[in-house]
Amino acid sequence: MNNDTVLCLNNLSKRFGTIVANESVSIDLKRGEILSLLGENGAGKTTLMNMLFGHYMPDSGSIQVANVQGELAPLTLGHPQAALNAGIGMVHQHFTLAENLSAIDNILLGSESLFAWRRSMGAAREKINSIMLRTGLNAPLDTIVGQLSVGERQRVEILKALYRDARILVLDEPTAVLTPQEADTLFANIEVMTKDGLSVIFISHKLREVLAFSHRIAVLRHGKKVGEIATKEADEKIISRLMVGADTPSTPKEVLDVGAPVLQLIDLCAPGTSARSSLVRANLTVCASEIVGIAGISGNGQSTLAKVISGLTRPTSGRLEIDSEPVLTYTPASLLNAGVGRIPEDRHHDGVIGAMSVSENLAIERLDSSDIQKNGFLRKKKLKLNAQKLTQKYDIRGPGIESETRLLSGGNIQKLILARVFEASPKVILANQPTRGLDMGAVSEVGKRLLQARKRGAGILLISEDLDELMALADRIIIMHDGELHTAPSHDRAQIGLIMAGEIS
Repeated sequence: MNNDTVLCLNNLSKRFGTIVANESVSIDLKRGEILSLLGENGAGKTTLMNMLFGHYMPDSGSIQVANVQGELAPLTLGHPQAALNAGIGMVHQHFTLAENLSAIDNILLGSESLFAWRRSMGAAREKINSIMLRTGLNAPLDTIVGQLSVGERQRVEILKALYRDARILVLDEPTAVLTPQEADTLFANIEVMTKDGLSVIFISHKLREVLAFSHRIAVLRHGKKVGEIATKEADEKIISRLMVGADTPSTPKEVLDVGAPVLQLIDLCAPGTSARSSLVRANLTVCASEIVGIAGISGNGQSTLAKVISGLTRPTSGRLEIDSEPVLTYTPASLLNAGVGRIPEDRHHDGVIGAMSVSENLAIERLDSSDIQKNGFLRKKKLKLNAQKLTQKYDIRGPGIESETRLLSGGNIQKLILARVFEASPKVILANQPTRGLDMGAVSEVGKRLLQARKRGAGILLISEDLDELMALADRIIIMHDGELHTAPSHDRAQIGLIMAGEIS
């Protein structure tokens, strides 16, 4: 074992009933190293990290962590506090900050004794300032977190871990909601910290970042470690082959002549949950055989835009037209009948009814069809035949078509929604974060289906926080900032990032 090793996961296994989540997984991490941990959805990455942090007790195996002297010692399993005491910190994809507290209060939260008479803010502030100076991770300590930008919140999360003297940092999709410039700055800061001895496990689906910033890559498939490779020897094809057992097929985007407008927003204003997320005189046109991408940092009006087009929010002024016909009634049913197919942002909450069966969810948006019901009664045989056809065509895997939909994995729920939308052949497809949290195989499938719908003649509005996805699929990119729409001058990553950050000329 290299004497620079700071973490050893030794033959870790974990089962949930008959499901094998991890099987004899062994991974080591060296001092000052950035290790990328990759794998499809359900490959076992989350379970492995939950065992490292003591949230799950492994069925077998052990973990060793280097102490401050650099000597490997056994980690007490099944106890989160033991992981924290051993110098392991984690920054989750979804921030775990109290938005009503200041940045410094969030950093200190949970690190102080409940029995202390008073807080020693001077010493704490001095330590945090020292960390910020050393790492370049600067954050306004006295500002309420709810007033911070996404990038600043990310830095607060990392400072929180470093304040607790973390020597090993796990980053779960750390750039999911950052602009390209913020992501580059984050990795520049991380590289400074690794030179100071910090070791990092980096979980991501963005292969561009993995190849650019990590030193080594470990890949899980079906709960097992199937490969490990130095990043300098890897490329996207090699990683794809390791993750899915074969090359991920890519669908080339054809050059198509766009048709007539099928979706138009004209001076449209609509209320959001805040001034920043409200639509302000939005003008937008999507034509047949065109994919228009919407880029932007989360919370800048994308959800409001999607709600208007889905019929969930009524505009306060302006108008929405579908196929040159103004929308007069804003309900989900009226927009569906007007020809809008919806792939919602939250597939669990808005896309399916978890307690209903797979066959029922596949038909839920066309219950008035004579193929599905007669005289108000569902035609069970027709439902079953429809479900059998679509689960086979879209490779929807699960316990069975009569099982509750909540038992499906996130990727298979997304396939169910795609099947329901694409089989209806809508004029307009609203695809809101369609690949969020999906592995590269599922991402490739979503992209293929969207391009097929574009070729068929559908107009597609693709809302995504993944700029790589927009660059690959969209014919035009529009950026949302503070509820306003701004046209990107080109598929220029740097220019798009600047507009996303509010630098608008």
